[in-house]
Formats: sequence, structure tokens, C-alpha cells
Amino acid sequence: MNLSALFIKRPVTTTLIMLGILMFGVMAYSQLPVIDLPVIDFPTIQVSAGLPGASPETMASAVALPLEKQFSTISGLTSISSVSAQGNTNINLQFDLSRNIDAAAQDVQAQIARTTRQLPANMPAPPSLQKTNPTETPVMFLVLQSDTLQLSMVDEQAQTLAQRISMVGGVAQVGIIGSQKYAVRVELDPQKLAAKGIGIDEVATAITAANVNLPTGTMYSDQKNFVVQANGQLLRAGAYGPVIIAFRNGNPIRLSEVARVYDGVENDRQASWFKGKRSIYLSINKQPGTNVVQVVDDIKALLPT
Repeated sequence: MNLSALFIKRPVTTTLIMLGILMFGVMAYSQLPVIDLPVIDFPTIQVSAGLPGASPETMASAVALPLEKQFSTISGLTSISSVSAQGNTNINLQFDLSRNIDAAAQDVQAQIARTTRQLPANMPAPPSLQKTNPTETPVMFLVLQSDTLQLSMVDEQAQTLAQRISMVGGVAQVGIIGSQKYAVRVELDPQKLAAKGIGIDEVATAITAANVNLPTGTMYSDQKNFVVQANGQLLRAGAYGPVIIAFRNGNPIRLSEVARVYDGVENDRQASWFKGKRSIYLSINKQPGTNVVQVVDDIKALLPT
């Protein structure tokens, strides 16, 4: 039996069959997901730690090294890599593909807790972790600029916007590039300190003691109770200048006499530009297996609000 002859003798049937195949092909094509690579979820965890003012060498020896030694005892860990910069360090932990990422995150958090006493005591916050996928690249960048606001205020808006975007379905994480978090900066004059016989550690202790915000107790009465709050937190540079850091010959020495105190940012050694103008970037990554076009459209729909 000649199969081709069957279709040649019945052209109408052949035409209808081809039209049906074409119609179902168009319908199936419109339902295909948009994805560049196969979905491979590498169990990878990134640990971040910060110590403002510390050099890359100090971050590597005092922060990254104790953490890496503790992480090496976790089962299923295939590789450890770290990058230390001025004031911060990032450690990437990659596990075997058979390792459950949630269980690995619990083990990493437990090892961080065990290493806390080995880390510098003046770290503003303990190391934090987040699940990452090294195969994923940013699918969208947002640039924040302002002609009137300071970069520290733009950074506050970027932090809020990043939290809101991270709640969009399909968004894995939102990174902030060129962050400019507000901070009060103190530049000490070593000659003035030497002339008055004051050490840097003495200045640091005085600043810490003057900037407190702690509960001190409760006052009880027959009808009401009152919580006593010692609110001595200093929020701006102008409040730090009059702080007494030491006494010499019965005379108080104030911070403004030996240092320059001004409003600045936590890390003034990092910056980003867009078209020659200082900016702050938001780097948006999608979750594995999600539709890139749908994620970007959802973010664009959120921006006007």
C-alpha cells in the first residue's frame, strides 16, 4: 500500500489534516514557557558579614577564616569560596546536588552561632545567610537618581523598594549596588589626640557610652505602670560634637576639639554611576523555572504604585 497515494487522491482530507496540525502547533507554541537553560537548582548559600572600617586583610583573617573553618565540618559541602573587601566579606558555600537546601541552611546557621564568640566583638550585626543560585543572572536593573536628595536618602528609598519588589512572585532576591547607608563619620586628628594624651580606644568607648537606647526598668503605682526608657541615642552629627570623651586637669575634652564630625555614609569607598551621574542600582534575580517575561512585567506593573 502506497501511503502517499492516499493523500494525493484525497486533497481535501490532506488539506484539513494539515490545517489541524498547524492550528494545534500554534496553540502549543503560545503555551511554551520562556526559559534559557534547564532548571538546575544548585544548593548554594551565601554568608555575608560586615565590620565597618576593617581592611580586606582584617576581614579575611578575623571574620572569613573562623567562619570557613567552622563551615568545613558541614556534611555534603563541596566547595567554599570567599571574597573580602573594605568592611565586608562574602562566603559562598556550594553543596552536593543531593543535599536539601533547607537542611543545609539550618546547618550553616548553627555553625554561625557557634562561631559568634570567635568573631570581633564590635561587629554591628552577626553574619547573615541567604540561598542563592549561581546559574541565575539578573533579569532586570533599576537605577535610582535624584537632583535634590542626598544619596543616603535615595538609599533609604532603595531599601524600601527592594523589600517590596522581593515580594513579587518569581523574584528570588534583590541586590543593592552602590549602597550609601547613612552614618555619622568621625575623623580624628592624631596630633590633637597626642597633645591631650587621649587614645583612640578612649574616644571609641566614650562615643559608645554616649549613644544608648536601652530600657532601664518599670515604675509601679496603684493605678498605672510606667516603662522607663533611657533614650540617649544620637541620630545626627551635630549631637556628637559636644560629647565629653575625657577629662584632663579637671577640664572636659569634647569630641569636636579633637575630631571632625559630619553626616556621611557607612562606606564612602564604594559608588556607582549611570550616564556620569551618581546612582544606586537594584539588581533583580528571578527564581529558577519562572517565566522571565512574566516576572519583568509584574515588576513594571508594580513600579507606578
